[in-house]
Amino acid sequence: MKFLFIHDHKFPKLKDEYFCSYGFDDKFCDRYIQNFENFRIMACHTKAKGNEKKFSNKVKENISFVTFSSIKDILKRKTRKKIEDEINQSECLIVRLPSFIGLMSLKYIKKLNKPYLIEMVGCPWDALWNHSRVGKFVAPIMYLLCKNVIKEAPYVVYVTNEFLQNRYPTKGKSISCSNVILPENDENVLQQRLNKIRNEKYDKKIIIGTCATAGSRYKGQQNVIRALKILKNKGYEVEYQLVGGGDTSYLKSIAKKYDSYENVKFMGVLAHNEVFEWLDTIDIYVQPSLTEGLPRALVEALNRGCPAIGSDAGGIPELLGKENIYKRKSYKEFADVFEKANINKEELAIRNFEKAKEYEKNKLEARRSEFFNKFK
Repeated sequence: MKFLFIHDHKFPKLKDEYFCSYGFDDKFCDRYIQNFENFRIMACHTKAKGNEKKFSNKVKENISFVTFSSIKDILKRKTRKKIEDEINQSECLIVRLPSFIGLMSLKYIKKLNKPYLIEMVGCPWDALWNHSRVGKFVAPIMYLLCKNVIKEAPYVVYVTNEFLQNRYPTKGKSISCSNVILPENDENVLQQRLNKIRNEKYDKKIIIGTCATAGSRYKGQQNVIRALKILKNKGYEVEYQLVGGGDTSYLKSIAKKYDSYENVKFMGVLAHNEVFEWLDTIDIYVQPSLTEGLPRALVEALNRGCPAIGSDAGGIPELLGKENIYKRKSYKEFADVFEKANINKEELAIRNFEKAKEYEKNKLEARRSEFFNKFK
């Protein structure tokens, strides 16, 4: 069966070789290879940098690509013809939304009467509205386009349990199934976390952390940095560690403005296994996003027994208790939630570790494979 996966994701490329990146690695590929043959990806590409070659593996040789240098390419007649030809040669398709290539492709998918499934992984309204002034103009357009195509889609996989389903309902068949890929749940991890909490000194420095692209303002790290000054004035010694690539100049400027520069530490890009090691060293994980589907990084933190707090964006409230949620952008409310979480770290570690069990790989993959089989 000739299967085509469509999304805007930018795969690092060097000459004719494609590299894996966060969320699109070998495990991501295996999910589709075990269910479909002749796996082909239609997406974008970017020039591979040194850190991608260092931390990423090459995409498996049995996966083929058709990629474009930018989203603007899809406006060209030649590119649209190429998209239509690729769809025509495919027997079934999975379109991941939100994505511009995905929406363009759906027009040809329907025209050619090809069987398709949609994966809904985020909210375009929230993502674009919090991105830029131009984003505020595009947000309602993308929102309506996605809402309309999902409503009529025959099969939809949502990464959330409620949020995306309520905002983008479908008449077709659907399931809730996160994209997260967790290591096997290990009770020793929880015990080590509890020992770490119980042996803390009263006046120790509190390490909080976020794993996300540093250059994307909609990830919300700037609001955590603003809150550091409030916590400092209350007598807390807090260090905020940020894992991830991207341009850090904006966040550094916020840190200087709010007198918190020495309290912010940029960790750079870490390999996936190093992220789990890093999670074990921090005291509280923070998911400050302005827009989200169901954040993989937060689920991974719960899997390590991390006490965690997050904004009210997207599916974050589905993962955390109400007392650990603050209104997005409100750094003052963040400071209040932080204080409560810091007092209840042991209770939160146990609660979060148990919550992560709902996202164990074998449970998710079994549910997804059953749904894929219905689609096939």
